[in-house]
Amino acid sequence: MVLQPTSHHELTQLFEQQRKYAPQMAQTSAAERRQRLSKLERFLLDQGKMEGLFEALKADFNKPRAEVLLSEISVVLQHLRHTRAYLRRWMQPKQVDAPLMLAGVHTSVYYEPKGVCLILAPWNYPFNLALSPLVDAIAAGNTAIVKPSEVTVHTSAFIKQMIAELFPPEEVAVVEGDASVAQSLLELPFDHIFFTGSPQIGKSVMAAAAKHLASVTLELGGKSPVVIDQTADLEQQAYRLAWAKCLNKGQTCIAPDYVLLHESLQDAFVDAYRKALKKLYPADDLQTSPDYCRIVNLRHTQRLRNLYEDAIAKGAHEAIGNAWNENERFVPPTLLTGVHTGMDILQEEIFGPLLPVMTYRDPADVIRIIQSQPKPLTIYICSKDKAFTEQVLRQTSSGSAVVNDFMLSFVSPELGFGGVNNSGIGQYMGYEGFLAFSNQKPVLKRRFLDLSMIYPPYSPKVEKLLAFLGRWIA
Repeated sequence: MVLQPTSHHELTQLFEQQRKYAPQMAQTSAAERRQRLSKLERFLLDQGKMEGLFEALKADFNKPRAEVLLSEISVVLQHLRHTRAYLRRWMQPKQVDAPLMLAGVHTSVYYEPKGVCLILAPWNYPFNLALSPLVDAIAAGNTAIVKPSEVTVHTSAFIKQMIAELFPPEEVAVVEGDASVAQSLLELPFDHIFFTGSPQIGKSVMAAAAKHLASVTLELGGKSPVVIDQTADLEQQAYRLAWAKCLNKGQTCIAPDYVLLHESLQDAFVDAYRKALKKLYPADDLQTSPDYCRIVNLRHTQRLRNLYEDAIAKGAHEAIGNAWNENERFVPPTLLTGVHTGMDILQEEIFGPLLPVMTYRDPADVIRIIQSQPKPLTIYICSKDKAFTEQVLRQTSSGSAVVNDFMLSFVSPELGFGGVNNSGIGQYMGYEGFLAFSNQKPVLKRRFLDLSMIYPPYSPKVEKLLAFLGRWIA
């Protein structure tokens, strides 16, 4: 299946069509926006129509239906319903307190849509990560162009067909194509750009946005560490970790990337992780398991092979592993011990089921190692020691943190989701997503009193008055 790229002329026409319609979208009421979200929800609940999504993700990833329901459809539905339930409240102007200098002035914040938005979606969760920001864009009253990833060609085609059925192109449109299409889109003067992907490409997106002074939300990734200390319930945490690492074959921005394990636990952890994998995937031949999906393409499979071989060549030990089948894009769950920071696998985001393990002796080493890396999207802490947990939370920086579990950062729309520095800029989901696609406009309305007594000419009387007011303000 080959995507038909959209020409630059067609992209410009589509953009201008949405730009002309954006003022009309900006005036839509909460009821009208909720109606659009309800239309989207009805589509997601139509089993017949959504069968096409199951087929598309099967073709792109060999992704199990249960994982499609869990990580693609259910997350979007939860986000959509939460947004629809609270949207009317979010859209209301918010009254704020005023200082003494603004006595007699009513101060509030209005929420207005940013305008025409571009959503550049990734390939790892191609449906979820295209639709979730779109929910926010619609809720805030914007028009939007969505560019799904060309890597997951079948899912991209499904998204395009779905959006064309639900929305006129002047409101929401989907364009397909390769990186050249994304680059052509980035040349257009969008009001806001939402990008999910790697930090490297995120820098290019931000640079393109700067040419038009467009605001950005960058949802990136990085190396999310797992800290396991001596107080952790090893079997329970190894089981949860194995599930998290193998969900979507490890191709998740918040996937556990490497383990910082107390040195006394290494042998026990390897045994616990092996048992956990067998419990999750009991088939004698994992390649035949219907519950274990595939790496998205051969290029990424080879990238993982290169990371693995570099680690082994530099002294890592394969504590758990199995035969690879690169032609089938099958990479087994692999646990590597004896790794060190000189290996590529500890420098690059893995995005696969390879799990390197480093050991530590002193808790201070945990802080030092995490601080030496770019700030991660999330940190996982497995510990019953409250003091140690708080130490890690307070002395490290990350987009989010999860204690004694995994993969929860993206679940609650009440919390918002996002990274920090290398792992992202800005948040979305729920209220944070509404804010990301909105301009928060301060509005000041004079009601009574008059400040003309401080206007020029500046007499000694005016200076005394200002000095008096200054003391009161301070």
